[in-house]
Amino acid sequence: MMPSLFIAHGAPLLAIENNEYTQFLNELGKNMPRPNAIVLFSAHWESRDQKVSKVETYETIYDFGGFSPELYQIKYPAQGDQQISNEILNLFKESGIPFEVETERGLDHGAWVVLRLLYPNADIPVIAMSVNPNLSPEEQFKIGKSLSALREKDVLVIGSGGTVHNLRAVKWADSEIDQWAQEFDDWLAVHLTNWDLESLFKYESAAPNAEYAVPRYGNEHFIPLFYAMGAADDAKKATLLHRSYRYGNLSHSVWQFG
Repeated sequence: MMPSLFIAHGAPLLAIENNEYTQFLNELGKNMPRPNAIVLFSAHWESRDQKVSKVETYETIYDFGGFSPELYQIKYPAQGDQQISNEILNLFKESGIPFEVETERGLDHGAWVVLRLLYPNADIPVIAMSVNPNLSPEEQFKIGKSLSALREKDVLVIGSGGTVHNLRAVKWADSEIDQWAQEFDDWLAVHLTNWDLESLFKYESAAPNAEYAVPRYGNEHFIPLFYAMGAADDAKKATLLHRSYRYGNLSHSVWQFG
């Protein structure tokens, strides 16, 4: 049974950096069982109804500005998988989840930065998925849970975002890690490990420093966690594979579910 993953995609610069986190993701891609396909929920694709990609070959989207010209030369020409896309549509129908099919949109940096570090050859089919920050955590979890059967077919479900992602608080000159960020991630680790959905679903009021770690204008980076977690609700097992920080508080967390 393939696990699901939550992976922080950090800043776009990760695509050209060689550091502790990029090395970890490189090794993770080599050491995990090779998936038949990848279903990826990206924080950088928001929509009201769930969007499901049916794309033959993805263009690379550079949805950022002001970075090194080298970043804009990177291509990640992943292929889609029509059969898996159709299976997702059927699973959503069975679960009563509204959806729309997207046939043109490429991969944003929340998708291709992570995928390129895991699988640099772009040789695994990808189905890109949107997220909806306006849904409740329970509803986001339900969408992920509806896809759990795909894991039996060695399809890897990934939520790409960040547990602590507050661009108004980051310190672009690397500095000591802010205590408030660590406290939030420590709380999260306890409740993820215990599969404590009741507490996790009310994280905004229950978690320490939630207003800084997950600001209301930026919760789209946190919620991919619920999609990925839902996909492994049958196993109810969470394992922290990596945690580090950049820029004072931008977390690089990788959680495995299942």
